[in-house]
Amino acid sequence: QVQLVESGGGLVQAGGSLRLSCAVSGLRFGSTAMGWFRQAPGKERKFVAALNGAATVIEYADFAEGRFTISRDNGKDTVYLQMEDLKSEDAADYYCAASDSGSSWYTNRQSVRVYRYWGQGTQVTVSS
Repeated sequence: QVQLVESGGGLVQAGGSLRLSCAVSGLRFGSTAMGWFRQAPGKERKFVAALNGAATVIEYADFAEGRFTISRDNGKDTVYLQMEDLKSEDAADYYCAASDSGSSWYTNRQSVRVYRYWGQGTQVTVSS
């Protein structure tokens, strides 16, 4: 049974930082591409960042570039999202996702369609 469990969300002041974690089980984690997405109330789920199993291919959404860092620890089956200089518009539920799409991930890694497994989400609230 595949499980993705996010943690690390919470309330932070604008300009502050948070580190989200996603613990994964039931997958060959080291060969699984992972992504982070976010969804604000009433909005569609949007791509934040993603990386392949070896962390040699990493991509960020434009809004995340320079402020967010995605990383993974294959020894702990965990993927992280370090978020710096948080803004009010970063407030959302953040979801980690695991892809089983093989090579399709490399051409569609920003699409929710290439991620089969999803966590329950962790809420990030940013106060101004």
